[in-house]
Amino acid sequence: MKVEFWGQEFNANMIFGCIGGFLIAIMSSMFGFGGGPFMVPLMTVGLRLPMFIVVGSSLLAIFFNTMISTITYYRLGNFDLIFFCSMFPAALIGGWVGPQIAKRVSPLVVKRVAVVGLLILAASLLGVLNPIIQLFVG
Repeated sequence: MKVEFWGQEFNANMIFGCIGGFLIAIMSSMFGFGGGPFMVPLMTVGLRLPMFIVVGSSLLAIFFNTMISTITYYRLGNFDLIFFCSMFPAALIGGWVGPQIAKRVSPLVVKRVAVVGLLILAASLLGVLNPIIQLFVG
């Protein structure tokens, strides 16, 4: 499928994108992490789309998955309203500040920051960071 954005045309394999998005939504709902760290690589590497399209598109895709998961966890009684209310304003501010920074920085720097974030997330999920954090926290 051809995607046109601001006068530029890109080819994307939508079947691959739909299957990948479906699997990411299942995994992020099961394990409780945001799908962004996985949607961004899917779209940049798998669909070969540029970062300026990927960021907004992944946020939109994650929004719907997050809303459904939040409602489901609320119904199951696994929802902390105080924590949500403290995180929600920070997410709104971060959602506004992030694109402002990204449009002033080169796409290569944005990708490198994303890679570092993914590596930290992977190390955290694998439990590699826990001993290191314990050294500093005590």
